[in-house]
Amino acid sequence: MLGIKDLRFHDLRHEATCRLFEAGYQIHEVAHFTGHRSWATLKRYTNLKAADIKLCQ
Repeated sequence: MLGIKDLRFHDLRHEATCRLFEAGYQIHEVAHFTGHRSWATLKRYTNLKAADIKLCQ
């Protein structure tokens, strides 16, 4: 519909995972949303820099 020929579910999941971390969600919260069972698997979806993540106060 948008003309994006190579967009896959995996791409959307990756984007959402990064956005959740950027919004300040914790690892266990992001894993709940994405369905990942371990940090080892979940971290493959993250390409964040420390400056991108909100720090807990």
